[in-house]
Amino acid sequence: MSLVQRASPSLPKLFGFAKRSFKSLRFPGEPLDPSSSPILSYGIHVFHAPDAVGIVAKLSDCIASKGGNILGASVFVPETKHVFYSRSEFIFDPIKWPRSEMDEDFHKLLTTYSAMRSVVRVPDHDPKYKICVLASKQDHCLVDLLHQWQEGRLPVDITCVISNHDRGPNTHVSRFLERHGIPYHYLQTTNADKREGEILELVQNTDFLVLARYMQILSGDFLKSYGKDVINIHHGLLPSFKGGNPSKQAFDAGVKLIGATSHFVTQELDAGPIIEQMVARVSHRDNLQSFVQKSENLEKQCLTKAIKSYCELRVLPYEDNKTVVF
Repeated sequence: MSLVQRASPSLPKLFGFAKRSFKSLRFPGEPLDPSSSPILSYGIHVFHAPDAVGIVAKLSDCIASKGGNILGASVFVPETKHVFYSRSEFIFDPIKWPRSEMDEDFHKLLTTYSAMRSVVRVPDHDPKYKICVLASKQDHCLVDLLHQWQEGRLPVDITCVISNHDRGPNTHVSRFLERHGIPYHYLQTTNADKREGEILELVQNTDFLVLARYMQILSGDFLKSYGKDVINIHHGLLPSFKGGNPSKQAFDAGVKLIGATSHFVTQELDAGPIIEQMVARVSHRDNLQSFVQKSENLEKQCLTKAIKSYCELRVLPYEDNKTVVF
């Protein structure tokens, strides 16, 4: 995908970056500084509209007119498409620019430019995204997500974990979930019954789903009924090494480059728009155990980064099967 980046070294002057002391800023996750006044909040806005003259100026003016300042902005216009994408990070005084008023102001821009998407998020004030994690027998991605969540490194609330594998009451995962009050639902699946109706009931109040090595295919009917995004992770050994034990197949074949891909789930198996990819080298010094460990580490890192990118509004759909990732 060839993109034109309109951003240039002169962009900070165009947007009028803050000249005040950064001691007054509060970024997500930072403690409050009682000596700083005012306490400014951090916001993110993404915009997708038909391309037109003046959009950048209007976006900047929308923020500046309410006393906000843009910290950074990325603008992309595909060469072959008459569309505009942007992602802006800004700071503002929530007393002078209340959250509800902010929504109204950005909605006016959506109407003015007949935009396909205009989304604003204020991480310190908006509720965290609610997710459900689906997993099968393999634990590495699930365990990593749970530990990242426990440490506050994932901007989500995990409502429940669903699995087609019965982990039992005394496993590491079960004890962790019980300790943190996260429900675990074991739904045994068969080729004839994927239990999708029950899954839909359990995930009604979620914002998106995460498949952490969930080895079941979600049907088109399920995806349509759920109506929200589903993020998947898989190793990068496909399509060359299919079936059982792909890592051993790749190891025996002398593969020297391995990877992981996180993508949105569509009806086409493992072919949804890509969010994140990672690669690592292996060599003759690796045995099968280290080969597998490197592959699993990539999957964990790739899935975590994809979830963070999604929550930070860094991913926008582009055409039918592509994404713009800021």
